Amino acid sequence: MQLFYNPSINETVTSFVFDKEESKHIIKVLRKKEGDILFVTNGLGFLFKTQIALASDNKCNVKIISFEKQEVSKFHLHLAVAPTKMNDRYEWFLEKATEIGIREITPIICDHSERKIIKTDRFQKIIESAMKQSLHYYLPRLNEPISLKEFFKNNFEGQKFIAHCEETSKKSLKNELKPNEDVTILIGPEGDFSIKEIQLAIENNFIPVSLGDTRLRTETAAVVACHSVVFKNEN
Repeated sequence: MQLFYNPSINETVTSFVFDKEESKHIIKVLRKKEGDILFVTNGLGFLFKTQIALASDNKCNVKIISFEKQEVSKFHLHLAVAPTKMNDRYEWFLEKATEIGIREITPIICDHSERKIIKTDRFQKIIESAMKQSLHYYLPRLNEPISLKEFFKNNFEGQKFIAHCEETSKKSLKNELKPNEDVTILIGPEGDFSIKEIQLAIENNFIPVSLGDTRLRTETAAVVACHSVVFKNEN
């Protein structure tokens, strides 16, 4: 099944029109024609079965035949990950985490961050593409970049962890995770979290954890953490 994305549709509409870019892709590249079936999600858990009513490469019009809604997972996984020096590494993390099943992502600016200015437009497109490719019906939420200090002002439900490389007392993430609970995990930059940031996290009830015996890159650590949570929640 090939999945398309349109955030503007919901269960109350009977037809809709794809934008020019998506219409051109459907008609010119995929060579779809009137009467063909397309499957579309709005990123909110809905899967719509649609049929092309007007095969225009400017305004591809489809009518909705049926729809279903996927149950939301019993846990909400939120990763707060410092941007990497090279953008392509962070983009790789976004793609893989979306495929695995993350629900929310926040880029956090830390004391040792080498990249402090982030444009999220391209990040958003990568997440949308990965959602379609992996046949997920829920689009992960991408928050605007925020300093770690400001991040702690939010309220977080469920389990809270900070993964770091300092030689201090840490627990194993895989041993601490509990199924069917919301999880928030902090992943630092290439230079790791500062001692001050680790202490601030502990003061905000984040548990220091290890992701294994080896030192991982930021993007690798984030994917490992993401997979660990999803794996823990598999039936």
